[in-house]
Amino acid sequence: MPMNMRPSRVLKQLREGHLATCFKMNFSDARAVEIAAMAGFDCIWLDMEHVANDFSAIENGIWAAKSQDVDIMVRVARGGYSDYVRPLELDAAGIMVPHLMSLADARYVARTTRFHPIGRRPADGGNADGAYCGVEFTEYIKQANEQRFVVVQIEDPEPMDELEAIAEVPGIDMLFFGPGDFSQGIGAPAQWDDPRLIAARRKVAEVAVRHGKFAGTVGAPSNLQSLVDQGYRFVSMGADVISLSNYCKEIMAGFNQVNGKEKDHAQTRSIYAHR
Repeated sequence: MPMNMRPSRVLKQLREGHLATCFKMNFSDARAVEIAAMAGFDCIWLDMEHVANDFSAIENGIWAAKSQDVDIMVRVARGGYSDYVRPLELDAAGIMVPHLMSLADARYVARTTRFHPIGRRPADGGNADGAYCGVEFTEYIKQANEQRFVVVQIEDPEPMDELEAIAEVPGIDMLFFGPGDFSQGIGAPAQWDDPRLIAARRKVAEVAVRHGKFAGTVGAPSNLQSLVDQGYRFVSMGADVISLSNYCKEIMAGFNQVNGKEKDHAQTRSIYAHR
């Protein structure tokens, strides 16, 4: 019986006009990935740009997410074609290339991550994405082009002048606006209300939609509706490091409240004991 690649949950959601949810993981433990996947997110974002995750950690995370039929998107480290395609060969549903800087950059990404007739990605088929040679070769390259997504991050002012042309590049599925680095790129670090940042975020969504691409960014429940109204359909909300940090702080606040009262009681008892 012919075998097929696992279809992407994110692409199904987006192609049907729905929102796709994403959660960012810095931790390398596959059990943490599984917990997030069990919560119901469509996609878990694993990072290789800023986090010292190796491919073994990525592979384990992919297995954990797939156990819940959830996609993994890997933000790759900038480099050569091997850096881009290895997460896909481990069966990540998508990759995100950070700091796309130009039209030429976008064309290189598409050429190295897409198979014929779009690009010239080196083909193997003997890894998890191709069911270890279980997917027939021509079906493998066809399904990989259809069921795996390529995201480019627009997080610098430099590519904005070529944004329309970048959005036209075949093989690029999504433009993902990164407000953090964009804010420092325009000389206004963390000034989220800077008119230039607001205009750029809106433009990225408008251009993506106009050219039949998806728009993605980071957000929160408080601004999700605004992002949706602008045209964003892939929104990453939350991160493991923030969740654990806030949870630990909440517990310690409760502990310190009780402990502070106990210290006051102890001091009072000490005063009376020396009278």
